[in-house]
Amino acid sequence: MSIMKSLQPTRIKTIADYHNLRKLPKADHPLISVLRFEDIRITQAQLPQSLITDLYLIALKHNFDGKLKYGQDHYDFDDGVALFMAPGQVFTIEADEELKHTGWLLLIHPDYLWNTPLAASIHKYDFFHYFVNEALHLSKKEEKLLTQIFKRIAEEYHARIDRYSESVIIAQLELLLTYSERFYSRQFITRKIQNHRILSRFEEMLADYFKQETFLIDGLPTVTRLAERLNVSQSYLSATLKMLTGQSTQQIIQNKVLEKAKEKLSTTDLSVSEIAYALGFEHPQSFNKLFKNKIQMSPQTFRQSFKLN
Repeated sequence: MSIMKSLQPTRIKTIADYHNLRKLPKADHPLISVLRFEDIRITQAQLPQSLITDLYLIALKHNFDGKLKYGQDHYDFDDGVALFMAPGQVFTIEADEELKHTGWLLLIHPDYLWNTPLAASIHKYDFFHYFVNEALHLSKKEEKLLTQIFKRIAEEYHARIDRYSESVIIAQLELLLTYSERFYSRQFITRKIQNHRILSRFEEMLADYFKQETFLIDGLPTVTRLAERLNVSQSYLSATLKMLTGQSTQQIIQNKVLEKAKEKLSTTDLSVSEIAYALGFEHPQSFNKLFKNKIQMSPQTFRQSFKLN
């Protein structure tokens, strides 16, 4: 029965839904909730439990003796770490007994951000879409700083609501996200060896892809496919590559495609359409458009200029 249960996620559409699921008192606000994990009880009978939320979720956890799982992969979730989830993400909670842990949980309905600067800017924080071994590991100093921000949000949340309440909470939330972005950048640097391994494996996979001409069957290599093979999220892969190379995953793939295109244009008599199909493009027009945008000339003009030289 537990296996069937884990395959059927419970959908959390509102703050009230979450409070009802956890048998918590009514939230002080219908669109935002600040909770202590000490007050949340998840019994052994409720586990494993799969959830999908329509909320933003930010958690800072300690002493977590269970496991969080995305698909078939477990979250790299040790003591003193934070996680961020955007609406629509599915995760499973597993534990051998009643789950007991400490820390903070912030739930935000997207409507709470309406008509605030965060409504648009929250999408720039890629870490809401990180998953598979990508939790934010915090130093004691960093953990203390984020805890203080959680506490300030909680104090404002539980205080008497006035016309400044939302602005104060939004300001603290922006501060929390900005610091988290800084700490993730630090984590990329301190995990340099691991990240260089990701880059090396990525470059090997891309090289093999073109060497074996896999694109003739599978089409152009995609960010999704490469990230899955590396067992990281698309956002995390792009963030890692951006830090190490200054380019996103898509930019690197496109550059590799253009390298192969130039090689074929300069060393073969294949038509432009034949080269486009050979590189995995469904339509030659798409190949022409990409080539012209990036090289500043059409494939045919490039071929002619090469011959002239």
